[in-house]
Amino acid sequence: MVSRSYSNLLDLTSGDSLTFGCEKKRFPRVATVAGVLSELDDDTSNNSVGSDAPSSISQDRMIIVGNQLPLRAHRSDDGEWCFSWDEDSLLLQLKDGLGEDVEVIYIGCLKEEIDPSEQDDVAQTLLDTFKCVPAFLPPDLFSKFYHGFCKQHLWPLFHYMLPLSPDLGGRFDRSLWQAYVSVNKIFADKVMEVISPDEDFVWVHDYHLMVLPTFLRKRFNRLRLGFFLHSPFPSSEIYRTLPVRDELLRALLNSDLIGFHTFDYARHFLSCCSRMLGLSYQSKRGYIGLEYYGRTVSIKILPVGIHIGQLQSVLDLPETETKVAELRDQFKGKTVLLGVDDMDIFKGISLKLLAMEQLLIQHPDKRGKVVLIQIANPARGRGKDVLEVQLETDATVKRINETFGKQGYSPVVLIDTPLQFYERIAYYVIAECCLVTAVRDGMNLIPYEYIICRQGNEKLNETLGLNLTTPKESMLVVSEFIGCSPSLSGAIRVNPWNIDAVAEAMDSALIIPEGEKQLRHEKHYRYVSTHDVAYWARSFLQDLERACKDHMRRRCWGIGFGLGFRVIALDPNFRKLSVEHIVSAYKRTKCRAILLDYDGAMMPPGSIITTPNTEAIGILNSLCNDPRNVVFLVSGKERKTLIEWFSSCGKLGIAAEHGYFVRSNHNTDWETCVSVPDFDWKQIAEPVMQLYTETTDGSNIEAKESALVWNYQYADPDFGFCQAKELLDHLESVLANEPVSVKSGQHVVEVKPQGVHKGLVAERLLLTMKQKAMLPDFVLCIGDDRSDEDMFEVIMSARDSLSPVSEVFACTVGRKPSKAKYFLEDTTEIVRMLQVLANASEQAARNTAQPSQ
Repeated sequence: MVSRSYSNLLDLTSGDSLTFGCEKKRFPRVATVAGVLSELDDDTSNNSVGSDAPSSISQDRMIIVGNQLPLRAHRSDDGEWCFSWDEDSLLLQLKDGLGEDVEVIYIGCLKEEIDPSEQDDVAQTLLDTFKCVPAFLPPDLFSKFYHGFCKQHLWPLFHYMLPLSPDLGGRFDRSLWQAYVSVNKIFADKVMEVISPDEDFVWVHDYHLMVLPTFLRKRFNRLRLGFFLHSPFPSSEIYRTLPVRDELLRALLNSDLIGFHTFDYARHFLSCCSRMLGLSYQSKRGYIGLEYYGRTVSIKILPVGIHIGQLQSVLDLPETETKVAELRDQFKGKTVLLGVDDMDIFKGISLKLLAMEQLLIQHPDKRGKVVLIQIANPARGRGKDVLEVQLETDATVKRINETFGKQGYSPVVLIDTPLQFYERIAYYVIAECCLVTAVRDGMNLIPYEYIICRQGNEKLNETLGLNLTTPKESMLVVSEFIGCSPSLSGAIRVNPWNIDAVAEAMDSALIIPEGEKQLRHEKHYRYVSTHDVAYWARSFLQDLERACKDHMRRRCWGIGFGLGFRVIALDPNFRKLSVEHIVSAYKRTKCRAILLDYDGAMMPPGSIITTPNTEAIGILNSLCNDPRNVVFLVSGKERKTLIEWFSSCGKLGIAAEHGYFVRSNHNTDWETCVSVPDFDWKQIAEPVMQLYTETTDGSNIEAKESALVWNYQYADPDFGFCQAKELLDHLESVLANEPVSVKSGQHVVEVKPQGVHKGLVAERLLLTMKQKAMLPDFVLCIGDDRSDEDMFEVIMSARDSLSPVSEVFACTVGRKPSKAKYFLEDTTEIVRMLQVLANASEQAARNTAQPSQ
């Protein structure tokens, strides 16, 4: 039996359209063999789907993929596996924001190891009962994947810890990377078991599955795919140390929407894309997007929220009320500060304890009155780092209590045993202030939970002896390095490394007037209660729908191998130029106009040697010697350079400096396309450019006869871009009354006379041929960048200057958005195609000469 996804795949690749109804069918099971695979080992690499078959788009089903399924498992007394929902799982909670009409399928691992002989039965049970698809990983593979690559490489690096020695995170291990790729591939296979690619949304979560988007996009080019990173994304200076940095970035860019908790994390990601992949982003109408091979990858910035209903239900439990009463009596007459953290190196527990010690030293009046309760949850990772944190924490707590404690009073209460959820809630309720001093944390929802719990309910108010009409109070001291910090504007933000500052913040939180505490709490409660997990999920889905709305309108191609795979999305009318087609048209036409860009079209971009080789000169001469051809070379370079390079091409027309200077052949004089009375504006523009050149390392000025160009190709990308924007504004201001245009391009800012562009050359050529009664029946225009788009636009709309039966070939280099109708992959294909045309001209010349001999 073939799954719906694979039946779609077979029909799409055969060119037939298959339409499915919205009825739900039993998900078929597809066997998956787990094992370590190379990132290049994907048997579907040459079978990506690029069908143009129409599809119905309906918000029908969401496939949520995470490292762990939102399930709890245990064996019953009779040895059978029992499963239940994990109410604390974010993946389960976000379901509230997707709407009742959206069916949710979960894909992930189980926390418990299932014997291979039981896996099929367990998988069927989970699918039928919970709509969960488990990914069963062999223990050794899981260990390399999770405890190896995820926890030894990605997690420390994303939290700004570099592997400067084997003890700090460990050196990069290629075998662990292979395991990471293999597990992502297994997850992709699991998605394939259940997906209907034309109907479903896929939402991938967190750094464990960062290369999964590539495997999914390779199978289905138009898949509607979102990714959310729940950890920090480090600055480019940290991230660039990762040996597989490009592979991870390109994999994430195979998503349609990438989500981050804060702008800082998104900014770091965008900076990495700019510095390492040369990509720039744009903000349009409040949405940030990256253009990536014709696709727009949207960026979402929204911190996750909490499930308020779950918290309130626990607050209503009688066990919670009993625990609150117990804690009230235990800490009667004392002010409680609370910390709730995992026992790991980034949560800053020891720094918090040192700040508490400093508070008691600097403010002796707080001794005996203030208690810090530190709840230490078990660490999610393992290793020497965790053991060191535990030992340091125990030693610091012991020292503080021995120094400042007395009979009936311990300044620090460390709780490192597991607590029931209602017990943790009770501690929130009695705490006057919550402290979060993590040195780096992706989001951290502890402050949000604290705010809701401090709002309380009637029963808890009675238990605590509070007036029901009195506004609630709460105080937060939070690290500026955690994701929730920007959204908590009423919190006291601290640098956790500054022990004195944290101690003073703790003191301030205690002495702030009640009225201000109430205002801060009200502000926080209003935000947290309206930005819950349902709001976050709903907002993400809405943005994912918006990001995918044009999928079916575009033509898609999958290119690249392994993790370098990407999808190119282009206009349906944009296609590769067939050499056979253009040669056929070339041979049967009698009056031809040929316009060729030089840099990037006949010469590869970024080449150190830019002078034309013997092959290029030979091709141009062969084309020019054909009496049926008028050939023009259009370049942004100076005419002096072009004269030197193409002196042997006597019949070649040349347009220099983007068309300002034009010469129809070697025997004619240079003319200008635009009348410019003087170039006095250069005396204004050049000193300004010189100023920016001196302050921007790696930039330079290119002085042409008709233009000035400031180039920052070799400058720092971010700083160069910033300086270019400033220079553009500066030049537009000082040259406002001059007859020039100031434009920015790819790593350049250019000042040139108004009206000068390559389209002028095309207009001039077609007009001259029309005046000579030579209406072209064949037009070829080749270019590679934005400046060539003007030529494409002119020849595509110049029907009055062309023969009624003319064939027009506007061709760009590479698959990318363009006004051209055709493309060829690179300069090699361009030169090969021109060589074929040149050969056709030479053959025609020989055929003409033979009868006369």
